[in-house]
Amino acid sequence: MAILRGFDIARTVEVSRRAWDVGIRLVEVPVQNETAVAALRAAVEAGAERGAVVGAGTVTTVERVERAVAAGAGFTVAPGFSREVAEASLAAGLPHLPGVATATEIQQAQALGLTWLKAFPAADLGAGWIASMHGPFPEARFVATGGMNLSNTGEFLAAGAAAVSLGSALADPDQFAQLPALITSITEKADR
Repeated sequence: MAILRGFDIARTVEVSRRAWDVGIRLVEVPVQNETAVAALRAAVEAGAERGAVVGAGTVTTVERVERAVAAGAGFTVAPGFSREVAEASLAAGLPHLPGVATATEIQQAQALGLTWLKAFPAADLGAGWIASMHGPFPEARFVATGGMNLSNTGEFLAAGAAAVSLGSALADPDQFAQLPALITSITEKADR
């Protein structure tokens, strides 16, 4: 998943298209201000042309859920777990990816039926955290987010992460150029 934080509208659409072109399936646009909501709306429109799904990130309040819905988001993502935000997103018909960093947060999210969970901040938690949490929570599907780049992605996937989110790594031309090979490698391993 690509996280496009802080880009203007044109850059958000441009990087979204580049991400889809190299095989990244999901794009998240954090909605921390009105410019970001406009960028989300533009990315949603660009995604519709390709059948690509775009979601709203940093959804920390019910008001942000409402903005995400109005902009056409296909899902919501939060840095932490809030029952109120998760319930508002689910009530609006949007899948919700809450951030978790403890067993308690995982249990609370799962009590709402959420099995896809954002391990955040993943680089600080470490890949071992993913493996450890799969013991008591084998049904959890973790998306490693926060501090992810091409050098640590493989480690997190090997530890059991179902997906990774790349943010600042997308702004690095060298890392971006390496994405197609990484995605092909991951896809081939998953197909085995």
